[in-house]
Amino acid sequence: QLVESGGGSVQAGGSLRLSCAVSRDGHASNCLGWFRQVPGKERDGIVLNLSDDNTTYYADAVKGRFTISQDNAKNTVYLQMNSLNPDDTAMYYCAAEPRSWICGLSGTTEYTHWGQGTQVTVS
Repeated sequence: QLVESGGGSVQAGGSLRLSCAVSRDGHASNCLGWFRQVPGKERDGIVLNLSDDNTTYYADAVKGRFTISQDNAKNTVYLQMNSLNPDDTAMYYCAAEPRSWICGLSGTTEYTHWGQGTQVTVS
């Protein structure tokens, strides 16, 4: 089970930090991804973290501005978002997947576990 938090409204150029609290029940995840979606548009994958070697991939749209980190003691993954602009306005979701062959950055990747989403609005 995943629970996102930290969304909100911010002015362009500002920062937000999203949190994704991960409950450690069932199978361990092989990867965790961050996605975002604007109503009426396709979901975009923005960050993918592979658990086995802690490799992280960023979409070009967020590279250099967004950073993922984790606090294992709190079972929480963070998405630090800097230099936000109005194009970053979206509902943000974290997702986790125990099947390694499923893990991917594409917005169409069918992850097993999804959070409820948190809204980010940049004006």
